Amino acid sequence: MNPAQVDAYLRRLEVEHPAWPTVDVLRELHLRHLRTVPFENLSIHLGEEIVLEEKRLLDKVVGARRGGFCYELNGAFGALLAALGYDVALLAGRVYGDGERPGIPYDHLALRVRTVDGGDWLADVGFGAHSHLPLAFGERGEQEDPGGTFRIVEARPDAAGVRGGHDTVEAADLDVIRDGRPQYRLEVRPRVLGDFVAGAWWHSTSPVSHFTRSLVCSRVTEDGGRITLSGRRFTVTGADGTREERELGTDQEVLGVYRERFGIELGSVPTVRGTGQDG
Repeated sequence: MNPAQVDAYLRRLEVEHPAWPTVDVLRELHLRHLRTVPFENLSIHLGEEIVLEEKRLLDKVVGARRGGFCYELNGAFGALLAALGYDVALLAGRVYGDGERPGIPYDHLALRVRTVDGGDWLADVGFGAHSHLPLAFGERGEQEDPGGTFRIVEARPDAAGVRGGHDTVEAADLDVIRDGRPQYRLEVRPRVLGDFVAGAWWHSTSPVSHFTRSLVCSRVTEDGGRITLSGRRFTVTGADGTREERELGTDQEVLGVYRERFGIELGSVPTVRGTGQDG
């Protein structure tokens, strides 16, 4: 990233250019990202190509003021953090689904970030409802966060009896747990953005991927809650967990919520690919 791209990204997040890549700055950037850049899968249903290249990600997230899913959001955020002087590693994860079974390889992209003041952190602005602030990577106890109670622990053996790495604690896979339930399993080996192309393609095309079966656009609100537009259902979740839902009637209402609540300008209402349905 060049300095102009960095400045444009920071304007998108509505933050000043930081002096040093500290943990306090990382926390601010992480939270601002969750509040200003939506988690959304609209490109899949709008027929837009998803390209995991730094320039294309910046064109979308910064230039077009759009959001994306994990590969795009954490890919772009990782590039920004590296440009600001952080030591950033891309990590591959497998998201736990029904029956707590892990998904496909390269199912998820998260970031391990080292700060100038000695911290080592798990940053993830691309998982939807998750931690609002980076998690201490080496901490194995409970970590309280506005998004819940989190733990990062050594992963249990998978279906093949393997816990990852090379049978050493330092190389073992890690489970990220939220409120007692495993969210995803992380490999600690650093990856590059191109390693995630197959996972992004699968999630964008497979009929069994939840991303191809529904529409979602969601972000954290200033009060610590969340707003989500799923098709025509608009949900406001308070910081205390209370929920209010309403169905939007007209296309203009839907487009207005995308514009006014998520900052996304669309020419037409997205519909689930292959169904013509907007739910």
